Amino acid sequence: MILIACVDDRGGMLFNRRRQSQDRLLRQDLLAEAGGILWMSPYSREQFSDPPEMVRAAEDFPRRAGPGELCFFEDADPAPWLEAAEGVILYHWNRRYPADLYFPLPLAGWTLVRREEFPGSSHERITKEVYTR
Repeated sequence: MILIACVDDRGGMLFNRRRQSQDRLLRQDLLAEAGGILWMSPYSREQFSDPPEMVRAAEDFPRRAGPGELCFFEDADPAPWLEAAEGVILYHWNRRYPADLYFPLPLAGWTLVRREEFPGSSHERITKEVYTR
């Protein structure tokens, strides 16, 4: 499984059971990055008005993900799954938002293999980082 999360400058992901932000162009990039199966919670699935068949939603989505399949963590703590993950993709909002759920940063033991920046629909700049072990 490859973990994916959107984080603010402090690693925040969620505040008061709500996503910090969302972005149409980030969702397009996420689907392109997945290529195959993309697992997520039913909450995250709500962002996709007409999701392709590759998007799979389940409450226990991390347990269902197979090798190489992407898991989009938005409203679930990714920390318990980090050890089993094959890779991590972080989308940085490049802003600070209130948060009460955080991604476990820094990624000690992981290697940054790719960094890209692109304009979002709601953010001037979104930074994508891809990590492997």
